[in-house]
Amino acid sequence: MKTPILYLLMLPALSMASAANVAAPALQVRQELHAQREKLLSQRPPQAKRLFYSDYVERKIKEVKGQLTNNYLAWMFENCFPNTLDTTVHFGVKDGKEDTFVYTGDIPAMWLRDSSAQVWPYLRFANQDANIRKMLKGVIFRQYKCILIDPYANAFNIKPGKSPWSSDLTEMKPELHERKWEIDSLCYPIRLAYAYWKATGDSSIFNQDWIKVMRLILQTFKEQQRKQDLGPYKFQRVTEDPTDSMGNKGWGSPVKPVGLIASAFRPSDDATTFLFLIPSNFFAVTSLNKAADILTEVNGDKKLALECTTLASEVKNALDKYAVYHHPEYGKIYAYEVDGFGNQLLMDDANVPSLIGMAYLEDVPDDDPVYLNTRRFVWSESNPYFFKGKVAEGIGGPHIGFDMIWPMSIMMKAFTSDNDQEIKHCIETLMLTDAGTGFIHESFHKDNADKFTRPWFAWQNSLFGELILKLIDDGKLELLNSITTKQTAH
Repeated sequence: MKTPILYLLMLPALSMASAANVAAPALQVRQELHAQREKLLSQRPPQAKRLFYSDYVERKIKEVKGQLTNNYLAWMFENCFPNTLDTTVHFGVKDGKEDTFVYTGDIPAMWLRDSSAQVWPYLRFANQDANIRKMLKGVIFRQYKCILIDPYANAFNIKPGKSPWSSDLTEMKPELHERKWEIDSLCYPIRLAYAYWKATGDSSIFNQDWIKVMRLILQTFKEQQRKQDLGPYKFQRVTEDPTDSMGNKGWGSPVKPVGLIASAFRPSDDATTFLFLIPSNFFAVTSLNKAADILTEVNGDKKLALECTTLASEVKNALDKYAVYHHPEYGKIYAYEVDGFGNQLLMDDANVPSLIGMAYLEDVPDDDPVYLNTRRFVWSESNPYFFKGKVAEGIGGPHIGFDMIWPMSIMMKAFTSDNDQEIKHCIETLMLTDAGTGFIHESFHKDNADKFTRPWFAWQNSLFGELILKLIDDGKLELLNSITTKQTAH
């Protein structure tokens, strides 16, 4: 992508001289962006072309823009926060119930993980805004349907059809976009449903489909403890990328059945090295406990609730025994993956659940000494997927490869920090690495933020909006407003 051309499309008010000189240095163009607020034109689609409207969201955007004194930060918030609603939410009514299909962005498919995270920041409006409430219920109901179609799938089509991955050697169905088994795909929907219930008091979402979903989730988790056999799931893909397929004829690396749950793939959609993915197993524990609360308080199904808490306790006990590594420099830290045989993989991947993101998901306390040690480890060159370059430092992963930093890791660092200067540096870094687009990308090169992947990735945009709102809620507005134009100039 030639960024000066992007700026010209974005800012038609630029001079004709700039328009003629498409090779003008990016720095010069960016300085013009910061020089006059009126040139920071909204990057949202025209109102008539937006997919979903919320008056409360619009009010919040206006309110936050009025609070932020940094023009560029306010512009980024305006672009990013509503991006999921503007461009990815397809809401309707099906079989008499709300139905919401959420594109991940530039891929017209719905990931269980991404869709949950994309709409998460709008939960704050669910009590006041009936439209938001219906949209969220629609996401939850659609997720139920997806899980009931196949609990091992990570991504789904809006309607039955052919997927680019239809030839994968696994049990593909027309409703599936992709069938990569990832523990977190079954955890995120529980997190969303639980938070919706707590925010609104609306228990109508916990219907008979919910009961069926929880029985299927329990069955799947238990199958993937691999106590009796390898379970029913295997996966192979014809590909040049080894992280896009599973070894051992689709079964993955061996694991010793110690109570942990095997995950064939990571939240990045990359294959695990050792199948017991630690952040996702922590996520499973908290998710099962939340499900048990719902089953007890709403459904009165104490038997199913006990199954959830029993499994959660078993996984937690196994985590206590197998997840911790004694690092010579950082002390006790959490490994990223283990196999139950004693092998441990020490790294972190930017996608959440990640090791640094465990406190964000509230899977471990933010003052847990092992977590704090782990946090220091993953944000260092001891983590093989930590990259530090001319423009930024952060965590990436094998999904994109060497030297590519995911802004998600920088946001996780800010979400889990109690240090104002650290938080401020994270926000500045995000502002300096948007390549002048006003959006957050999937990843960018450590030495050149103009080299980025996925210009339309709604999860990252939603997460950025969520972060800014959290910081304001936490009394950090003055900190945000201490970021100067000079500091944010590209």
